[in-house]
Amino acid sequence: MTQALILIDLQNDFCPGGALAVADGDATIAVANQLAEAFHRRGEPVIATQDWHPANHGSFASVSGKAVNTLGELNGLPQIWWPDHAVQHTQGADFHPALRRTLIDKIFHKGEQPDIDSYSAFFDNGHRRQTGLDAWLRQQGIRRLVMMGLATDYCVKFSVLDALRLGYEVEVIAEGCRGVNLQPQDSHQALADMAANGALIRQ
Repeated sequence: MTQALILIDLQNDFCPGGALAVADGDATIAVANQLAEAFHRRGEPVIATQDWHPANHGSFASVSGKAVNTLGELNGLPQIWWPDHAVQHTQGADFHPALRRTLIDKIFHKGEQPDIDSYSAFFDNGHRRQTGLDAWLRQQGIRRLVMMGLATDYCVKFSVLDALRLGYEVEVIAEGCRGVNLQPQDSHQALADMAANGALIRQ
């Protein structure tokens, strides 16, 4: 079965020192490089996603005027107000410098529409627009995905759940994931939710 590696949002802003830093987020990079090397050696595609927000993105607390990490509503959907992050063409939106970019075959951007957030690598949060990832995978005949990245409880979880709904077989590399954990158990719960929906969780 043809498979692909999906590296989710391994960007500076989600690593220590970034605008929306995930604790120990940079520990995922060595895992990503090791997996990417193995996939590259076998001729299997390595795909990376990037959060890619305009500076006026509606999910930003600075735009909404609300407090960071509180819950509200954006365009009819529940929305956490985040610090400004992953703004297009900024250093924060760039991949972590230790990530071996030469091993990446294809990059997909998400979160480009200012009126709606986009955690998933496949759709915005309202499933109103697709990123193009599903169409590309189907063109390549890929049916199995190995997924990892940042953050476990948001972009990884929603990407995995969408992949499963789209009919992909999914393996999640837990060692290569770290979570925001607004609540202490959020990452643990996210992995449990992914498993309950059919993902294989590899520790």
